[in-house]
Amino acid sequence: MSDSSSAAPGETVAESSVLACPACGEPSHDGARFCEACGTPLAPLPPAGGDPAPTGAPASSGSPVSSGGPASPDAPDPGTTTDEPGTVTGDAAPGSVPSGPAAPAARPCVRCGGTVAEDGYCTECGEPAASERDHWAERPAAWVAGVCDRGVRHSRNEDAMALAASPSAVDERAFAALVVCDGVSSAPDSDVASLAAARAARDVLASGSPEGAAPVTGEPSARIGAWSALVGEASRAAQSAILATVGDMADRENPPSCTFATAVVDGPLVVAGWVGDSRAYWIPDEGEARQLSVDDSWAQEMIAQGVPRAQAEASPQAHAITRWLGPDAPDPVARTAATLPDRDGWVLVCSDGLWNYCSPAADLAGLVRATHERVGGEPQALAGALVDWANAQGGRDNITATLARFVRTAAPAPDGLAPDLETTIPTT
Repeated sequence: MSDSSSAAPGETVAESSVLACPACGEPSHDGARFCEACGTPLAPLPPAGGDPAPTGAPASSGSPVSSGGPASPDAPDPGTTTDEPGTVTGDAAPGSVPSGPAAPAARPCVRCGGTVAEDGYCTECGEPAASERDHWAERPAAWVAGVCDRGVRHSRNEDAMALAASPSAVDERAFAALVVCDGVSSAPDSDVASLAAARAARDVLASGSPEGAAPVTGEPSARIGAWSALVGEASRAAQSAILATVGDMADRENPPSCTFATAVVDGPLVVAGWVGDSRAYWIPDEGEARQLSVDDSWAQEMIAQGVPRAQAEASPQAHAITRWLGPDAPDPVARTAATLPDRDGWVLVCSDGLWNYCSPAADLAGLVRATHERVGGEPQALAGALVDWANAQGGRDNITATLARFVRTAAPAPDGLAPDLETTIPTT
């Protein structure tokens, strides 16, 4: 299966049927909605602003931990406020329901802020209405934020993110959960699956925070195992949310599907989990960065066999994924890895729309550090600049970048556990 139209669900790359783009002749697999080479739509586009709203997505857990994200592609979650189109923050009073964008005919244009007329075009800039889902930001706390963007080539944003965080990073039990899900392009309506999955996983992870309904407790060594188990539970909840949301679409040959990646910060700990090829990275301010996740993909299998990374990731089959979430998923339970960073830095969870252009951890770290120096350390500004950079490289895919600022001095490593410990912990 591929999240870049390389194969259909349940098929190998060799088995999937191939179509030619009518504009440039680039091969595209059956079910693809756009040409990966030139961006030409291969199927009818949805009406302007007509992204389907997910149904059956789990409600918020009620945790006082702040979270933010669109309850549908065009509206924020209850309990969040919008300070500009497509941006959600976690500053609203618990339980409050803000006034979201109006009906499609009266909603603001996400390009210029003008009014969208009944014909679907902005009365100010004249552009056709774009979905709020095309570009949005979440900032549940000052030290945690993310930006999700359609990119340049795609007709729809099939990425999704969902974030939760405690108010302060300077705390012995500072908590953050970053979730990124990348909809599989070869499966129509995967944008619905990715949003439902991200929000369901976020709610499960928020329940384990110190302020959550079922907090993870104990010494850090015990919390590593507990968080690994909860990450596995979060991926199962994401899978269940997809099944509940897609309904009869589950019976399609290519049902809506997505990847899954998360990172949890709990004091001195960082626990990552993944299904597919969205990634989690640890990027210290100084020293060696590393990729915490290990792709479930054809490219990763080739790398494991000794093929150079650049060669494997440049292959047309590189993005054929071997694990995913969706009705036909062979194994929806996330694998996990834990680390205790020994210095300040960034926890980054992103989709392949970003790392495609900067895959090795050292290269991505160089980009993050240089961008940090240029735009500053505010997470939303930094995430937005990373998205802008990926779009400047060509924006061939949807792009999501989520960041949490890890402050090592606020949560020193406990006695008996060496800092910068990294271990892969299997889940059942």
